[in-house]
Amino acid sequence: MLIRTDEKADIDTPTGKMRVHLFRPTKEGRFPAILLFSEIYQVTAPIERLAAMIAGQGYLVAVPEVYHEYEAAGCVLAYDKPGTDRGNELKYTKPVGQFDSDNVALIDWLRGHEACSGRFGAFGVCLGGHLAFRAALNPAIEATGCFYATDLHTGTLGGERHDGTLARAAEIKGEIMMVWGRHDPHVPYEGRRQIRDALEQAEVALEWHEVDGQHAFLRDGAPRFDAALFLQGMSWTNALFQRVFMAQP
Repeated sequence: MLIRTDEKADIDTPTGKMRVHLFRPTKEGRFPAILLFSEIYQVTAPIERLAAMIAGQGYLVAVPEVYHEYEAAGCVLAYDKPGTDRGNELKYTKPVGQFDSDNVALIDWLRGHEACSGRFGAFGVCLGGHLAFRAALNPAIEATGCFYATDLHTGTLGGERHDGTLARAAEIKGEIMMVWGRHDPHVPYEGRRQIRDALEQAEVALEWHEVDGQHAFLRDGAPRFDAALFLQGMSWTNALFQRVFMAQP
């Protein structure tokens, strides 16, 4: 399916304008919208390619610049030490409530987009996996894919000792898929068990995968990229979204 990748919009949020990058099929129609959340580096080339892959399956994909309060529109942090340090600084600087208000604003804006069907999902990697999980707390989100989500087990998003994300797991009304690399130093075995226990206790509709990979194994072009796991992960993602969004609302 051919897609458009040239659309951007600066939307209103309670904390200022937020740039959103849009990817969607070129054919006429209205499509389920997927909120895609990036790593700490914002909308890099690998994130754009992830968004394009999902959009090509028949979705309107919206990728927000999550640090819009602190960086100029269009800012992309480099995959180097200064970029990593800045990205990590900001994920602990930005209050958790501002990530949530961004999500509400984005969903409200997408409802009025000509290509949006009014149904919503979420997807994220690394920091974005955590943000996708928080997006899933919104009842509008019907399906969510979280890849190697950071800070869920530590509860430290926004620099807080207890960001409350896992404690709210029972608020997830849609399906959620969690995917982990077993050799990810950011989310060790004990952390993964803590996250799964919280989801099981909350009786969430859960799909869980642990693969023999490292952190950021979806990031093409990087040393930890695993092409086979990338294809497998995208297959799982497509199956989840197709199952949920091909069903009648």
